[in-house]
Amino acid sequence: MNDYTLNRWRLILGKQSDQSIGFDGSRQEIETFSDMEELLDYLYGQGAGEDVRGETAGRQGGTGASQLHAAEWITKVRELFPRQTAEVLEKHALEEFGMTELLADKQVLEQITPDMNLLKTILQLKHLMKGEVLETAKRIAAKVADELRQKLENSVKRSIMGRIDRSQSSPVHSARNLDIQKTIRRNLKHYDAENQRLILQDVWFSSRVKRYSTWRVILAIDESGSMMGSVIYSAVMAQILSQLPFADVKLVIFDTTVVDLSDQAEDPAEVLMSVQLGGGTDIGKAMRYCEQLIETPAKTAVICVTDLYEGAPERNLLQTSKSILESGAKLNYLTALDETANPAFDRHLGQKLADMGAFVGAMTPEQLGDYIGRMFAG
Repeated sequence: MNDYTLNRWRLILGKQSDQSIGFDGSRQEIETFSDMEELLDYLYGQGAGEDVRGETAGRQGGTGASQLHAAEWITKVRELFPRQTAEVLEKHALEEFGMTELLADKQVLEQITPDMNLLKTILQLKHLMKGEVLETAKRIAAKVADELRQKLENSVKRSIMGRIDRSQSSPVHSARNLDIQKTIRRNLKHYDAENQRLILQDVWFSSRVKRYSTWRVILAIDESGSMMGSVIYSAVMAQILSQLPFADVKLVIFDTTVVDLSDQAEDPAEVLMSVQLGGGTDIGKAMRYCEQLIETPAKTAVICVTDLYEGAPERNLLQTSKSILESGAKLNYLTALDETANPAFDRHLGQKLADMGAFVGAMTPEQLGDYIGRMFAG
């Protein structure tokens, strides 16, 4: 067994194996593996019931100090482990071992990879954050939300936007707008029979027009803790929809109370930092509020993102849903809106809503874009 393999086994077995297996190799290699062991012990030693962050006299780990602070831990993990391994360690630290002190320091937050996992953790702990830490958390929320927007908006807008109107020419001369059939037809009189070629004296372009009149989209988001991933994607989808010229977006979040965030629909980070995860759920109350926002039912889509676990009397939700459908508005209950679209929801209540004509189901954001496009075209 070579030194590298032996050292990796020692990392797996941990410090308790130091009497039978030691690190081997050059002095630098031994120091590096010792430091890596200290980082792993700092994290996974808690699983054995020992808080390795405590005051332990004489603890040594390679060339590292006997005490590790969260910022130092993040920095060293990034230095010594491959990127993918470092991200796994960070995820375990946050999600499995509850090392919430990682979110109590601006420097620490800035060093952790901004991704969905970190954003979810921030949303759970933001009520504990203050000052510069909270401002840093807001910037991270904005960065992750913007990355999601960039990933989603092209496919969503492509599903919803208009068609080419070939009845009028366009002042915008681009290959995308080239009306090839009209160009050929109008230039046939210039056909050069001798050389068998068509001479284009005029090139015609078509104009792109919006296919739909203004729609009102009312997006209601259940902010219960089990819906966290869907909450994030819903906030991003609200931003994308609000940027469409023919969509008037109303955005509300709810638990047992309803908060109208329509004026923040174009800022998903602000929406996310307004969410209070957990607590009870009154879906019927949220739907009654949404019903008040309907002005032209035939041009209104109500989309409620919820797991349908109703905390209030079920009849209230059913009565309001029936009223919305009878008005002519489109009613949709999305039981999950995230990258997996793998929902856990009250199927009994969902079936009742589906039976009365509401759409009930889970979607990925891309699928929602396709669905909204078809709905607007209908």
